[in-house]
Amino acid sequence: MSDAPLTYKGSVYPWHCDQVGHMNVMYYVGKFDEATWNFFALLGMTRAFFRDQGRGMAALEQNIRYKRELLPGDTMEVRTRLTRIEGKKVHFSHSMVNCQTGEVAAECDLFAVHVDTALRKSCPFPDEVVATGRRLMAEAGGGALV
Repeated sequence: MSDAPLTYKGSVYPWHCDQVGHMNVMYYVGKFDEATWNFFALLGMTRAFFRDQGRGMAALEQNIRYKRELLPGDTMEVRTRLTRIEGKKVHFSHSMVNCQTGEVAAECDLFAVHVDTALRKSCPFPDEVVATGRRLMAEAGGGALV
C-alpha cells in the first residue's frame, strides 16, 4: 500500500502501552481516527467544508486486524486507500506500518456515510469529493466504483 497517500505519522510513547508493554488497542484506534480525518481532508472534506456545508460523517462499520506489536519508541505511518465512493457511502482501508521494520502492524477497514447534520440523514457526496476520490484511486492503482 506504499502507493496510497500518507495520512498519519507518529510515535509510540510509554503511556500508550498497556501492562504487557505494547501499544494498547485504544491508541491504534486513535491513530486510525487521526488518519481518517487527514484522509477526509485529502478528499476536500475539511473542518471548513463540514461547517460551511452543514455536513458530517458517520461510521457504519470498522474492522481492525492486529498483526504486529508496536513498542515504546517505535514510529509508524498510516497510508490510506480508498476502495469505493458512491452516492452517500465510502469504504477505505488504513495500513499502519512500523517505520523501523517495514512490517504491517495493523490494518483497519471502514465503511461510512456522508450526513446532512441539520436533517440528521445521510446524503450524497458533492461531485467534487467523488471526483477527487476517483483521482486518488487512479493514482493508487486500485479501488472499485460501482
